[in-house]
Amino acid sequence: MKLNTHNSKKNFTEATETPDSHFSVVAIGASAGGPDAFKKLVSAIPQNSGMAWILLQHFDPKYESKLAELLQKITHLPVLSIADGFTVLLSHIYIIPANKILLVRDGKLKVRARPAKNNIVSYMPIDVFFTSLAEVYKTHAAGVVLSGTASDGTKGLKAIKNYGGITIAQSIETAVYAGIPQNATDADMVDFILAPDKIPGHLQKIAKDFLKNSIDQEKGEEEENFKKILAILLLRKGIDFTFYKQ
Repeated sequence: MKLNTHNSKKNFTEATETPDSHFSVVAIGASAGGPDAFKKLVSAIPQNSGMAWILLQHFDPKYESKLAELLQKITHLPVLSIADGFTVLLSHIYIIPANKILLVRDGKLKVRARPAKNNIVSYMPIDVFFTSLAEVYKTHAAGVVLSGTASDGTKGLKAIKNYGGITIAQSIETAVYAGIPQNATDADMVDFILAPDKIPGHLQKIAKDFLKNSIDQEKGEEEENFKKILAILLLRKGIDFTFYKQ
């Protein structure tokens, strides 16, 4: 793991600045079958993606995760096992620690102890983080659910959609376990259904289209304001600059 690259800001931008990419933070949740899906997705992330990638995997409480080391072998991006207080940086991949709950506050990742197991509180780390992410990043958040059992992630995707973010589920035919993506799809909480290796490219395409539309809108507003200025000059001074060089 490249732990000592995390605090350097020479080559990476804080995700709170939301630069060129529309989606500055992509959160990805999975349980059973997740590592295989993560490998396919991570291997497809370009080095200049302009996004931060946060992976939420259900681990056994006593399991010592090697996911960060495994993924670091297939990507040039820094892959970090999250510690409390990490700053969310673009072009970094983050892994939730085993047996923890993750939140985001003011561009920093907050690690909390897993709730005690009882009949009232369930361990839903994907829902918890997706909801936290949506509240902070709003339209700059994207949520992805991959292979897994049960329903963790569906409520979190709803929060992301409510704040204007994008939601994606792994295609059922490519998932080792279809429970999590199927549940989210059945609940109508998914904007796109894709194979894991297609997800990074699709998000980048959406981000580029959004940026282009924003630029076109700004140009349209500038042209409209320019016409208003010409109309005022004609009205006040009797001079028509309409056909002058721009």
